[in-house]
Amino acid sequence: MRHRISTAAAIGAVLLLAGCTAPTPPSAQQTTGSPVPVSPAPVTSAPVTPAPASSSPASEPARTAAATIAGSPRAVATGLQAPWSVVFRNGTPLVSERNSARILELAPDGTARPIGTVEGVADRGEAGLLGLAVGAGGDLYVYSTAADGNRVQRFTVTGAPGSLSLGQPDTLIEGIPAAGNHDGGRIAFGPDGMLYVTTGDAGQRNSAQDRNSPAGKILRMTPDGDAPADNPFQGSLVYSFGHRNPQGLAWAGDGTMFATEFGQNTWDELNIITPGANYGWPTVEGIAGREGFVDPVQQWQPGAASPSGMAHAGGTLFIANLRGQILRSVPVSDPSTSTDHYNREFGRIRDVALSPDGQLWFLTNNTDGRGDPKPGDDQILAVPLS
Repeated sequence: MRHRISTAAAIGAVLLLAGCTAPTPPSAQQTTGSPVPVSPAPVTSAPVTPAPASSSPASEPARTAAATIAGSPRAVATGLQAPWSVVFRNGTPLVSERNSARILELAPDGTARPIGTVEGVADRGEAGLLGLAVGAGGDLYVYSTAADGNRVQRFTVTGAPGSLSLGQPDTLIEGIPAAGNHDGGRIAFGPDGMLYVTTGDAGQRNSAQDRNSPAGKILRMTPDGDAPADNPFQGSLVYSFGHRNPQGLAWAGDGTMFATEFGQNTWDELNIITPGANYGWPTVEGIAGREGFVDPVQQWQPGAASPSGMAHAGGTLFIANLRGQILRSVPVSDPSTSTDHYNREFGRIRDVALSPDGQLWFLTNNTDGRGDPKPGDDQILAVPLS
């Protein structure tokens, strides 16, 4: 099943899926999407705010020795142009470039070569070629902005490292409201094998509270783009709502799901995500203590944060920060605390990932129009963990 969201979906209009009785086989190439299944009923009761950490298993994962940074960063690739996401496919690093719409593979010596260009990308402001994720079979999942909205596509990848090639797209969902900012764009497979997708409110604040709109949400879907039967709202891709612009996803060892989120003027957030929960935007921002809304487990002023990509390693969350120009580590055992690393040393940091050899990679974003590029920017740096 493929999902198409019309422009009207941005203001809550729902197009019904028609004439689709079976999913398109994974081997299909270019497809046309169909409407996103949504929950037609209005919100009648808000999810309960999680109990304090002392009584909530979801907010108190098992305590383990937390990973820490144990060395100095070294550059593994330089000269990238507005890179946004880095993932590993069978050990080979793949990088998205937001404005060029290119997907690059990195050789062991850091040399970058394009494996393909995603067609139809409309880069403007924060929009363009954004998140990447690798499926269990090696397919590459891509979040990008097209002329009619944001979309998620699946690509086959052929060839051997050093000569990889991007295949034709299979569009899983399209027409997600897009704008020059607040596009979300992070995609990742969870430990349950489902694909999670963050979407921004695209500047339409109230859409975050509208469960009939895919904007301002975290979506959950099967690898073929269908709504799983155990999603919180039957027949809907919506997993959580009330988000402004979430851009980081990670899971702790016990399956606890975390997301980072850009606030407006007051607070950026680190949230524990639970199915069906309402995270408050635009009614609240940051820790509000309001019944019916889930508070973040940690918050920062936007000038010190603007958290984007996130990775989990050994009981620690590592968070990339743009305006704050800092890498932040958060122990899963106490997610209300954090430690800062490389304060303004490398400029804006967009993404972070754990490499196959256990090093932490982080990706700078100084050529995106908001940074101050230095020779070699943008770059990917690697640092060992203890």
